[in-house]
Amino acid sequence: MSRRPLRIGLSARIYHPQPGATGLQSKSLQYLEQSVAHWVMSREVMVFMIPSVSGDGMVHRSSIRLSDYPQYLDGLVLQGGADISPQSYGEQPAHADWAGDRLRDAYEMELLHEFMEAGRPVLGICRGAQLINVAHGGTLYQDIATQYEKPAVHLHADYDKHIHGITWEAASGLSKLYPEMSGGGVVSIHHQAIKTIGKGLRVEARSADDGLIEAVRLEGKPYVLGLQWHPEFHPPGSPQLLDCTPILDEFLSAARGRRW
Repeated sequence: MSRRPLRIGLSARIYHPQPGATGLQSKSLQYLEQSVAHWVMSREVMVFMIPSVSGDGMVHRSSIRLSDYPQYLDGLVLQGGADISPQSYGEQPAHADWAGDRLRDAYEMELLHEFMEAGRPVLGICRGAQLINVAHGGTLYQDIATQYEKPAVHLHADYDKHIHGITWEAASGLSKLYPEMSGGGVVSIHHQAIKTIGKGLRVEARSADDGLIEAVRLEGKPYVLGLQWHPEFHPPGSPQLLDCTPILDEFLSAARGRRW
């Protein structure tokens, strides 16, 4: 008898209606970025986007709870997207453009908590890594260029074509996953970054150029890994970019371990 495919949930990106907008842009939209869905689906995995349920919608939170999802899904991927609100880690935005999306923060923190409580593995990408850190009591640099000493370039006009190097921390999970390598090239697109690391997390990788934290992992169980870079933007077989298939396989193995 064949096993059913793994079922992995993806947190939703949220578009908030803009003042004066008409048509579809006058509505709240929840969506996923195609590349991350296809990256997870490359391993014969079924992907389900998990929408937030707000109190002002037709379906109220009392009817559908985020805590119901881990009963039916085998793991969670936290997508990239809007800034984390500094208010989510006890600060005020130093600039109006850095206010972030506090509604999405609350939704994803609840989602993270429920999957962890259920023992389900979680993989955070870009914003997702920062969300994992903040949810564990850590803080962020609101803006790398103005708040970090001697920063390298982490936000570039080339977007997903901009590559920089990372290095593993000694005895990290990533160093064990890639025993023949000390790091690799990655695509990361962000102006915020992990500052103070959250409780129970350990640093897995740093930027080779300026030492900024590029990956964090929860010590012990369940499996929780945050990547500051975008593995879904790494084409298979690229000589310049880290092959992130072992990371995906490790995450999915954790999901299978829970089921089987």
